[in-house]
Amino acid sequence: MSRALPERKDYYRVLAECLPKKALVVTALGNASYLWAVVREAPENFYFEDAMGLALPFALGLAVARPERRVVVVEGDGGLLMHMGALVSVGAVAPRNLTILLVQNDVHAASGVQPVTSAGLDLAALGRCMKLRRADNVRSTEALRAALVAVLQEDGPSLLALATEPDVDVVAPPVMFDPVATKRRFMDAIGAQGYVPTMFGGGVLVDP
Repeated sequence: MSRALPERKDYYRVLAECLPKKALVVTALGNASYLWAVVREAPENFYFEDAMGLALPFALGLAVARPERRVVVVEGDGGLLMHMGALVSVGAVAPRNLTILLVQNDVHAASGVQPVTSAGLDLAALGRCMKLRRADNVRSTEALRAALVAVLQEDGPSLLALATEPDVDVVAPPVMFDPVATKRRFMDAIGAQGYVPTMFGGGVLVDP
């Protein structure tokens, strides 16, 4: 009998144990964010809401803007397949401080558990094709712990594809999710300047 795959929460507990103190964590919509808030709620978390596939592009920009901080992004296989160009950009830009945890459950869980178009795709091999420094498939918590210990100490970008079953029951987060409040809290946590847009393009940076 084959061993059951870990649940998302099992992987998250390992991530919480291995995460560097000053790391920034970006999580995709749905349970990717709700469950991470349950496991390790912190101002340094950026929780996405209603924006499927945009966690990785955001994390790429964050890693470039904050090269002194380790950035970990949790994206789903469905979200990645919607915005594959983001992974191409990661390989091209090659931020050394970026680690991608790709939850591979073969469905679009947050939008109704529709199957992805390419179930079973070797996403780690895809990452290697995109010239990421390291990309591995992970099927156990022990393998994730060993891989995280390595990738969080070496130069990235790296990708770990975490095989799991869909978690269809929505988890209740311990805090209210408000996109504006999340943005402001995160900006304060990283000391980011505010940005006031002006008409006809441009804008003004303001101190936090």
